[in-house]
Amino acid sequence: MFGAFALFIVLQSVFGWQARNEELADYGVAADSYLHYLRTGHFAEAVFENWESEFLQMGSYVLLTAYLVQRGSAESKQPDEPDRPQDLPGAATGDSPKPSRRRGFAQVLYRNSLSLVLLGFFVLSFAGHLLGGVAEHNEQEALRGRPPISALEFLGSPDFWFQSMQNWQSEFLAVGALIVLSIVLRQHGSPESKPVTAPDAQTGE
Repeated sequence: MFGAFALFIVLQSVFGWQARNEELADYGVAADSYLHYLRTGHFAEAVFENWESEFLQMGSYVLLTAYLVQRGSAESKQPDEPDRPQDLPGAATGDSPKPSRRRGFAQVLYRNSLSLVLLGFFVLSFAGHLLGGVAEHNEQEALRGRPPISALEFLGSPDFWFQSMQNWQSEFLAVGALIVLSIVLRQHGSPESKPVTAPDAQTGE
C-alpha cells in the first residue's frame, strides 16, 4: 500500500507539474521547475484535498463501527455481539500496553486512539487543503492581475466547499456500498468478505 502510494504521488506530481506549465504557457509565463512546483498551491491543494476526505472517511468508519451494526455485513459486528472482553478496562494484564493499564484520561485516549489519530490527520489535511487552496487561488488571481484573498475568505468561498464536498460524498458512498454489498456478495479469500458459502444473514466468520 505504501509503495503504491509513493508511486502514485510521484506520478501525480509529475503530471500536475506538466499540466501547471501548460497553464502558465497559456498566460505567457515562464514554466516552473519541478522542485518549485512541489511548493506551489496547485500541488498542495490537490494532495491535501484528497487526504482530507480519506482520513474523514476512515476515522468516521472506525468510530461508527464501534457503536453501529448492519445485520449480514462482513464489515459489521454481530447485532447481538457484546464488546470483546479484551476491550473492557479491567481486562488489562501485565502483557497489555501500559496506557491500557492506567486509569483516567490516559486510558480514555488510548482506548480511542485509532479514531482520534485518523480524525486528527483529517484536521491537519483540512488545514493543508485550506492553505494550499488559498495559495493556488491567489496564484491564479495573480496571473489575471487580481489581488489575493486571505485564507479566511477562501474558507468562506463556495469553491473551497465544492472541492471538499465532491470528495466527501464519494468517500462515504464507497464505504456505504462496501458495507451493504458485503451482505450478499463475496470475494474468495478476502478478510473483508464473509466466506463464500456463508448465509447472507451471517456477519463476519
